[in-house]
Amino acid sequence: MPTYSTSETLLGTALAPVDLTRAVGLVLAFSLFNALAAQFSINIGPVPITGQTFAVTLTGALLGSRLGAAALIAYLIEGASGLPFFNNGLGGLGVLIGPTGGYLVSFPAAAYITGAFAEHGWDKRFWSAALAMLIGSIVILLTGWCWLMVLLHATPVAAFEIGVKNFIIGDIVKVIAAAAVLPTGWAILNRKASEKTEDRKP
Repeated sequence: MPTYSTSETLLGTALAPVDLTRAVGLVLAFSLFNALAAQFSINIGPVPITGQTFAVTLTGALLGSRLGAAALIAYLIEGASGLPFFNNGLGGLGVLIGPTGGYLVSFPAAAYITGAFAEHGWDKRFWSAALAMLIGSIVILLTGWCWLMVLLHATPVAAFEIGVKNFIIGDIVKVIAAAAVLPTGWAILNRKASEKTEDRKP
């Protein structure tokens, strides 16, 4: 039976084997998780503060590169189709060409990159998990920054003020929170595996 998730990730190990049905379920579930994170929104200008950096990077780390990217692609399709899945309950294609469009379209790439690091064991220790998620967050911020320069015809400095500066501290907090989840999850999983091994001993 083909599998659709690498066993090197936390969820891939916990749910192995991940067949097609489980893979589709995970992709849909995590697309909804990202839609929920978008609703935690604080409007501070053209680009609001949301919980999406946390959700995107955690999605990649938990699902791995391919399923993580697929979950974010599904999320974008759901939101673009008109479902109220973007920030403040917005939906439709227009959001993707608005001020937040650059951030949104970078989500699959950020999840893929974070997931690829997780597949190589970066999620098993706090500092390497934090670095992987920081790289994913930087991808999101850089893409959003570049898009604001194009959309608003703004200078790099002006676009930085609007779309990066106000999010740095919050993203660091979200990276730390997301990174803390992973080693804890692995510790719980390893402890349960150890307990099962002990139970099987004569």
